[in-house]
Amino acid sequence: MPPRLLPGESADGSASPRTVKDVLVLDPQEVPGADAKIGPLVCPLDVMPRSAAALVGFLATAHPALRDAAIAVSVDAVRARAASVLSEQPSGAVHAVSTTWTVPLPWFVMFDYTRRRVNLAPVASPDRESSWRATMADAKARVTRAFELASSTFGERGPAKVLEDTAGWLEHFDGNSAVELDYGGLVQLMGDEELAGDSTCEDVNAIVDALESGDAETVAERFELLREFWGELAIRERYN
Repeated sequence: MPPRLLPGESADGSASPRTVKDVLVLDPQEVPGADAKIGPLVCPLDVMPRSAAALVGFLATAHPALRDAAIAVSVDAVRARAASVLSEQPSGAVHAVSTTWTVPLPWFVMFDYTRRRVNLAPVASPDRESSWRATMADAKARVTRAFELASSTFGERGPAKVLEDTAGWLEHFDGNSAVELDYGGLVQLMGDEELAGDSTCEDVNAIVDALESGDAETVAERFELLREFWGELAIRERYN
């Protein structure tokens, strides 16, 4: 069989019929503040474009030796193929954005930390979970507020840039949509006590409130808590 460059594609490079059925379905009643009358919320998993985006990132960051070992064809051909797949996205953006080993802290501003969903199922269980959900309107409003505070305090790089990109991504979707942040496989790297005691969402939102009130001491304290919590995962990433 000819080699496939991306998961979810047929041998001729077209999308496999199966990929159009790869979706997540959510009941609006499971989203705080959502209108239950709008019907089920459907999120395409966008396997091919997400893989293409990840491939572009890999080409940009991987050591040349690793890149050469992993990719047997021309790098330019790979980039062109990935760009072609991404350009075919009807909405202009993938529906699911993922990162490895950690979660960009500015993403947490989209959510009310009291609405966290946590399930301390056994580590190997697919039911183990840590996640938050919000309506699109709530997420946009929270991101706008956080961006204005972060950019005026830290400048338009760092957290403000992540928030700006996040706001741009949210604009691609219907106003009745919902947003979910899910730890995914990270919950397999955390013990029950660590997962239950995770205060990341609360800490991030406390920083935003402290920026608004000018409370520099709280900002420093909460940043230190975040550094300590996510430091172990950062070490694991370096080891791997």
